This record gives sequence, C-alpha cells and structure tokens, in this order.
Amino acid sequence: MAKEKKHSEAKVTTPSAEKKNKRLDKKLYEAELGDLQEELVKLQYWIKEKKLRVIVIFEGRDAAGKGGVIKRITERLNPRICRVVALGVPTEREGGQWYFQRYVAHLPAAGEMVLFDRSWYNRAGVERVMNFCTEEEYREFLRSCPEFERMLIRSGIILIKYWFSVSDKEQERRFQERLDEPTKRWKLSPMDLEARRRWVDYSKAKDEMFKYTDTKQSPWYVVNADDKRRARLNCITHLLSMIGYEDLTPEPMTLPPRQDDVGYVRPPMDYQTFVPEIY
Repeated sequence: MAKEKKHSEAKVTTPSAEKKNKRLDKKLYEAELGDLQEELVKLQYWIKEKKLRVIVIFEGRDAAGKGGVIKRITERLNPRICRVVALGVPTEREGGQWYFQRYVAHLPAAGEMVLFDRSWYNRAGVERVMNFCTEEEYREFLRSCPEFERMLIRSGIILIKYWFSVSDKEQERRFQERLDEPTKRWKLSPMDLEARRRWVDYSKAKDEMFKYTDTKQSPWYVVNADDKRRARLNCITHLLSMIGYEDLTPEPMTLPPRQDDVGYVRPPMDYQTFVPEIY
C-alpha cells in the first residue's frame, strides 16, 4: 500500500522545551532520512504513473534551511520528474510582464513535481521590504495571489506551501558560520545582510502576507527550522502525507547478455586524452 504507517499521517504536536533545546541525534537522523527518501522515490513513481502535477513552495527567512530540505528531497529523485526552480533577479523584459508570468513558464506538466526555492511570494517579502515594487503593485499582489492559486488548484495542480521559521538567535549563528566558512560564504549576499538588519520589517511583511494568502484552499504550513535535522524530517514526512500514493516500484530487472565481441579491435589507448590520475 501507500506509505509506511509511521509516515502515513502528519501529526501536529508541540515539542517540549527539552526536545526543542536538544539537537536530533545524527545517526537517528540519517536512518530516518534514508527511510523517507525511499518513500519519496515511491511518491515519484506515483506522480509519473498518475500524471499528477505538483508544486511545492519553500519560503522563509534567510538561512532558515530551505535549500537543505530541497537538497534532501531531490537527492535520490529523477530530475526529469522532480525539478527545482530558483529564479534570479527579473530581467528588464520580465519586469514589464504580468507579475506571475515568469513563474507560469515553470509550472509542472503531467507527471512532474516542481519545488520552488522562493517563488511569487518574493513580492510580499523582499520586494515589499526593500521597496523594489510600488505600493500599488504590492496591494495588487495580495488581491491577485489567492485567486491565482485557486486557479492553479482548480486546474488540478496540487499546491503545497511551506514557511521555514528560524529564531533571531539561530539565524545569527548560521550567518556567522557562513562568514567563517569559505565554502559557505557564497550563501551570504549583501541582500541577506540587509534583510538581517530589517528583521522587524520582514516579520511585519510575513504577517501581512499570511493574512491574505493563508487560505483554506491553499494554507501555509510552518516548519520550525531551528534544528535543521528535525526540520528536514518533519517537512518531508508532512509532504509525503499530503499526497496519497501507492508503491509502484518496478520489480528487479535481469540484465541481458552482452553482445559477443566478434572482430572488434579497440583503438590504441594513446589515441585518447585521459584525465591525469593524481589520486
């Protein structure tokens, strides 16, 4: 049948203070993640077979862990079925389009799941706080967005929205970690630093966005992201619970015999350019 019983229903619980303060054990995390990734593969087969169209939106504070959970979701999936959309700054031409137009181009076809690493909600977040849009454009977005999403849902698209919530203290720690670690420094842009300075403005913008777009047809699901490991497991478990699926994993295949080598002569090895074997 569909999922293992421990993943068949997302439970809403309030963690104790002790649990909140204790990081999830790494070995437990890796074991649970492996199980969940197996379930994601089953979900992938189901989406392809039933020609479902799925959109999953990931929004939240900078350094809240959106990219981490997206990476764990896609790690073992076929990129032709599950793809990530992370759009950059709009071009001049895109700036003159209907606001939702450039996102429509990336919507899933039958048998696809699209993960939006940030989405059309940029207008209610960074564009609003940084004054990259006018007040009229912002208000029009708040009016149009619920209608746009209802239209997607009426068309048969499954739309799931996650907001990753991280505390002031934890975001500060992660920003500092990025500053200290050269391989992570690319994650920290001047815009991130400015967003850090405007923490309260972003909080107000998020509250206003939820007031208009946290609808019955398309609710926001908030992920407590102070512990990255818990956040990843909780989000993936919830995602699996949102789409009823069955195990369509193909049966093991038997490899056919290789073609007989009749008269084939391999060209000399020095005809080819090899990568130096340093290791």
